[in-house]
Amino acid sequence: MYLSLIIPAYKEAERIEKTLDTIFAYFSATNYDAEVIVVDDGSPDNSVDVIRNAFAKRPASAKKVEARMVELGTNAGKGAAVRAGMLDGTGAIRIFTDADLSTPIHEVEKVIRAIENEKFDVVVGSRALEGRKLVKVHQPIYREMMGRFFNMLVQVFVLRGIKDTQCGFKGFRGEAAEKLFSKQKVMGFSFDVEILYLAKKDNYKIKEVAVEWYNDERTTVGALSDSARMFFELLRIRNLHK
Repeated sequence: MYLSLIIPAYKEAERIEKTLDTIFAYFSATNYDAEVIVVDDGSPDNSVDVIRNAFAKRPASAKKVEARMVELGTNAGKGAAVRAGMLDGTGAIRIFTDADLSTPIHEVEKVIRAIENEKFDVVVGSRALEGRKLVKVHQPIYREMMGRFFNMLVQVFVLRGIKDTQCGFKGFRGEAAEKLFSKQKVMGFSFDVEILYLAKKDNYKIKEVAVEWYNDERTTVGALSDSARMFFELLRIRNLHK
């Protein structure tokens, strides 16, 4: 398999069908093999049924696109969902993206170019590059400020040099994905930082690329509760990998 696209999903019954329709339409027009792996993180709603129905009704033009679901059963965290999808994937290139497609699906081509042509191992989608001009719909200002403050903490406590660690769009060479996600121990929202910390520690070539981004107000990330949890996860990362 050439490309694996991993989508972590939690309580996504309202928007996952549209997301999958968009993804199937895009990959049906490409000239490479792709698989779409949706990882349901123990959703209490009917997300699982919606995902199954979306798979079943995909158009004939998208039948070449493999599609499957991984069910975690209980809510284990976004990091756990991405990990499960990355390790279940078979692609030479593996990308994870948020279920709301805040980063449009066509941005996968930037990841492919960086890995195939420029020989990078890890590609980080970023909202912070190019003066944030590719951020088309912004978050509320308090969320943007919290995000920038979190990144400042990342720079101080964990790793320097990456301007946006939390954009939910990242790609990996298959071998790097298997090695890094096998070592992952943080299963919450700070898993991105842990994976990038491990990538730097293992001397993988990392590139940050500017990507389009559109805020979706229906985020499942709690501004206060999840931010506090992310901070404490952040403080553990170095100790977890001594």
